[in-house]
Amino acid sequence: MEIEDGLREAHAACTLGLEEALAAELSDLGYADVKAGRGGVAFRASKRGLVEACLWLRTATRVMELLGRGPADSREGFLRLAAALPWDRWMRVDQTIAVDATIRDSRVSHSGFAALVLKDAICDRFRMLTGRRPSVDTDAPDLPLKLLVVRDEATIWRDWSGESLHKRGWRPVQVKSPLNEAIAAGLLRLSGWDRASVLVDPMCGSGTFLIEAAMWAAEMAPGLQRAFAFEKWPDVDPAMVRRARASAAARAKSSIPARLFGADRHPGAIALARKGAEAAGVGHMITWAETAVDAFDPPEPPSMVVTNPPWGERLGEADDLIVSWMDLSRWVRKFPGAGVCVLSGDPGLTRHLGLRADRKWPVMTGPIECRWLRYRIDARPPRGGDFEETP
Repeated sequence: MEIEDGLREAHAACTLGLEEALAAELSDLGYADVKAGRGGVAFRASKRGLVEACLWLRTATRVMELLGRGPADSREGFLRLAAALPWDRWMRVDQTIAVDATIRDSRVSHSGFAALVLKDAICDRFRMLTGRRPSVDTDAPDLPLKLLVVRDEATIWRDWSGESLHKRGWRPVQVKSPLNEAIAAGLLRLSGWDRASVLVDPMCGSGTFLIEAAMWAAEMAPGLQRAFAFEKWPDVDPAMVRRARASAAARAKSSIPARLFGADRHPGAIALARKGAEAAGVGHMITWAETAVDAFDPPEPPSMVVTNPPWGERLGEADDLIVSWMDLSRWVRKFPGAGVCVLSGDPGLTRHLGLRADRKWPVMTGPIECRWLRYRIDARPPRGGDFEETP
């Protein structure tokens, strides 16, 4: 909601478990009143700031602006709240809308009912003003709206993003994997990688970690190659958007100090990784190898290892999960002093690393609660007890 200094109440959504990373990202970008919550981070921003948030946020999945807040303990309450808002400022009658509603601990118990009442109120306002009503498009609406009802208070948000922000535009195909681009970016930030040292993923799959790492190190705006919902809105100045895009493009670097190396035993995965890196504009920043982890010899020893080993959710894996984790264990021990971060959705597999994590973050990847586990490799030989790791 706009206030005197021109800033609006906003919310950036993220995967559960990445709130800490997203809050740090917003703070680094200079946003005001950053406050982490469950599943997202509140902040304040101008219109230009909201455009830039969509362009620059790596960990977020959506950026939303608060349009209105009020009591909503009945159909009449919803109607009064919706009718008081200037919908004709935010969309044209020939554009489309969609309402996604969430209800928590409210006397209004049906989210579909709440969404329908809000949609009808918007349509009634346009019919009063123009004699016409906007249409609904649930797949690709011009104005995507989020209605949240907690107890008996409703908040109405407009989604500046449109499609989820994890869709950067560089991936040649949508790979079925628990690790999307926004999750990878958030996990990289939690790992503590400094964007300058050697980063290695020895089981890289389609290369998401390394491509996101290269874009981050090169200060390439992740949203530069895609479109957003706000670009269709009458109250967002196209010239301002062009300036924000041009400014973001000008910051991108053609080279980075970090060395990035990735390997995978599946030729199809490495082919996808190469295509994705080229599409993202970072193909020259990453060195790929088609090899199993136990045979991988990176050109330089890693300062940081980040990886998402198979744990039963990635297509193409056979029944050799334990062997893969034991191979990874032997491989990382070659690099004393390195930091190692591993994503696991199966607590029974991580004990085969034989390492003791110094930090564990619970992170949801789809419906699965995973752990992002951080280790430090030392020069000591493994002890039998080391294989009692309990995530």
